[in-house]
Amino acid sequence: MARYTGPKTKISRIFGEPILGNGKYLSKNSNPPGQHGATRKRKTLGEYALQLREKQKAKYTYGILEKQFRNTFESAARMKGVTGENLIKLLEARLDNTVYRLGISPSRPGARQLVSHKHITVNGEVLNIPSYQCKPGDIIGLKEKSGANASITGQLRGKNPKFGWVDWNENEKQGTFITYPERESVPENIKEQLIVELYSK
Repeated sequence: MARYTGPKTKISRIFGEPILGNGKYLSKNSNPPGQHGATRKRKTLGEYALQLREKQKAKYTYGILEKQFRNTFESAARMKGVTGENLIKLLEARLDNTVYRLGISPSRPGARQLVSHKHITVNGEVLNIPSYQCKPGDIIGLKEKSGANASITGQLRGKNPKFGWVDWNENEKQGTFITYPERESVPENIKEQLIVELYSK
């Protein structure tokens, strides 16, 4: 199961945003990585560079490598509606991202680990595929044994009320994927139209 395992702060410095963590080191050094930081870079990025940058940002944000991201884009292109918005909907509907949105894990990498280590159930069945596409009505929860694990339950922080497309039941330690989110409800700073333009070349 491929995933990015390199330095997280370096990636955050490239984009100037804490896309892989809490960004506590950005306040110490917000310059782009490299010996000379931004001084040797072009002052303005070209059209292709801007498009590529947005695609890379989306990939790192959701923890996906190129092949899987391209497949997700192609699935979005086959759906009815705006391709860019469909792409965001499919990325948000991934099981690892849904676990993160439900507040079961404080980070997407942590959510991915919970899924791959078989701590998460979908509709009562243990599922260890982070890329599983949740469907409206799917019930996501902790496996019974995992629900009694203090190191896991100690990470629970509850659903953020602004994520209206998921619902969390604290007593039963399970949540529901209600519907695909609308683009304006997703807080990630991603210009998905640039990604569409990139793949349309």
